[in-house]
Amino acid sequence: MGIRHIDQRRCTGCSVCAEICPMDVIHIDVRSNKAVVRYLRDCQSCFLCEVECPEDAISVVARFERRVPTAW
Repeated sequence: MGIRHIDQRRCTGCSVCAEICPMDVIHIDVRSNKAVVRYLRDCQSCFLCEVECPEDAISVVARFERRVPTAW
């Protein structure tokens, strides 16, 4: 669950995603000036970064863990 992919070819480094992320998951890499995922496990799949990205460079997936009941 979380950010599936940031397309580095489409990303312009505008930092909208980094500013809007409530969990501080996305950061702007200093060397490439592009968005990168730093804390993927903290992603809540809120889709704010995907919706607000002006270049449509971010794709988020909301997959939930499916638990199978087991016998004792």
